[in-house]
Amino acid sequence: MSTIFSGIQPSGELHIGNYLGAVKNWVELQSKYECIYCIVDYHAIIGDFEPESLRRRTRQMAVSLMAAGIDPAKSTLFVQSMVPEHTELAWIFNTVTPVGELERQTQYKDKSQRQESVNAGLLIYPVLQAADILLYRADLIPVGEDQVQHLELARDVARKWNAKFASEYFPEPKPLLTATRRIMGLDGQAKMSKSLGNTIGLLESQEDVWAKLRPAVTDPARVRKTDPGTPEVCNIYNLHKAFNDAATVEHVATQCRTAGWGCIDCKKVLMDGMMRELTPIRERARELEAHPEIVTDALAAGAAKSGEIARRTMTTVRETMGLR
Repeated sequence: MSTIFSGIQPSGELHIGNYLGAVKNWVELQSKYECIYCIVDYHAIIGDFEPESLRRRTRQMAVSLMAAGIDPAKSTLFVQSMVPEHTELAWIFNTVTPVGELERQTQYKDKSQRQESVNAGLLIYPVLQAADILLYRADLIPVGEDQVQHLELARDVARKWNAKFASEYFPEPKPLLTATRRIMGLDGQAKMSKSLGNTIGLLESQEDVWAKLRPAVTDPARVRKTDPGTPEVCNIYNLHKAFNDAATVEHVATQCRTAGWGCIDCKKVLMDGMMRELTPIRERARELEAHPEIVTDALAAGAAKSGEIARRTMTTVRETMGLR
């Protein structure tokens, strides 16, 4: 069975953007592949952070993932810093990765231009990302098209290390291109992001969800209830496609185009669809929070399992390189 690896930053509670864009797909992949899912806390320390906040957000992410359907009985879930081989392999890969390739990475160019002082971690974090993947000799990486560049770097690192040490040890991981949804924020202006304050949390109460959904931006053409709209340009309509069945989505589109509904009516139907999917997740999260040992034990078991794989990989790498 092919091995899948994917990681997620410890940003705390999942929001519907990263749930629909990645995690929902991860849940489905568990029944088809050997899946390794990692909360990448080493990646989270590149920028400013508070230690207690990082610890809390890492725990919240683990709860959210398990509540959303990541099952430790079907896949491996762990925290990156619990397996020190990640950073050991990253250092080794630094020695075969040209600086020029790292400077050409889109995210580095974008972020470095907005910072007065750029730390080395921002430059070399794609090398750590490559180490995350190759440490488990993963075959397939679920990505959207906007993430292919980073995966190509991992493939290049594998080629360079293999060539330098006359080895074919590391596979070149292939992208498992997924129909990931680019979920726009409630402001309708940018991708859903906690830093922009335009998200709906996966575990928020029904009252809090409605308080955010009610004023959310819709089709700008619909100034009055009697104005016909164009659902395809409306962010709320795109959320309907994520949370409601095809018949409901078509009905929503008709009501929008004919001004049969106002935007509040449309949002109420969306709210019903969201609650059908999110309420069981929220209830599962409450169970996990009431029994924290379930999460602790799952992460420990995941770290033990992934650590065993990582140690085997590093034993071969060290022997191949003459480090033992």
